[in-house]
Amino acid sequence: MNNPRLRPMNDQDLSLVLDWRNQENVRKYMYTNHIISKSEHEAWWESIKSRNDIIPLIFEFESQPNAFVSFSDITRSNQNASWAFYLSPSAKRGIGSLVEFFAIKYAFENLKLHKLKCEVLETNSSVIKLHKKFGFIEEGVFREEHRIEGRYIDIFRLGLLKLEWYQTSEKLHQKLIKIWKL
Repeated sequence: MNNPRLRPMNDQDLSLVLDWRNQENVRKYMYTNHIISKSEHEAWWESIKSRNDIIPLIFEFESQPNAFVSFSDITRSNQNASWAFYLSPSAKRGIGSLVEFFAIKYAFENLKLHKLKCEVLETNSSVIKLHKKFGFIEEGVFREEHRIEGRYIDIFRLGLLKLEWYQTSEKLHQKLIKIWKL
């Protein structure tokens, strides 16, 4: 059974998520791109696991963990949040589309958001393209906002409104059903 799902991250996921986060192909697209120590990772986990404005999740597909998904800066009064994800190095090619779909669905159905937003480094053009494929609109560019290895790069700000999502979600879902045999 393919049964994709998002579930809360727990203490047992810590080493797995740390391993994923420290992969070079993940680190190079993060604001902090150094190798994270076990103690730093545990401190991060302790600082967020009981907060109401951050929700860390694990995306499972075919009963296996495939990605870390995080909703942060959740503001209930404005019904908006930021989100991000990264994949397991063993995730099947193309699984990012499933993660994207189910994370957005979670944001609007479970969190009851009005708007979902994200920031992506200009060097991560494949994720910018993926977000746009799922309806995100480029809302702005923070020019030369982030410095990596002595070079300043742009940060793309993207947003998706609930109404925009519901106008395209069924069509996207049908495509995923065909591709992934959901």
